[in-house]
Amino acid sequence: MGEQPIFSTRAHIFQIDPSTKRNWIPASKHALTVSYFYDATRNVYRIISVGGTKAVINSTITPNMTFTKTSQKFGQWADSRANTVYGLGFASEQHLSQVILCGPG
Repeated sequence: MGEQPIFSTRAHIFQIDPSTKRNWIPASKHALTVSYFYDATRNVYRIISVGGTKAVINSTITPNMTFTKTSQKFGQWADSRANTVYGLGFASEQHLSQVILCGPG
């Protein structure tokens, strides 16, 4: 397996409501561990988060994706393959800046 986690953090995960494209739907009741991976063989970054037995996020970050900071503790990105927008809510601003620094966007 060529993937190594660069770092992990805890965040509340949201997905955009597909019908309104405006409202956020919480993907889980509690904050989950969100791990940032680098796949050396494919030269891509991935964000993965597992809640219980199912992957809440399995998002391959492509160069044209941008991680947008929408508030001091909230960021979002659009995953065209999954046809959704993911949002991450953090406990502190520091956690969010860590994601932005590691992110390719």
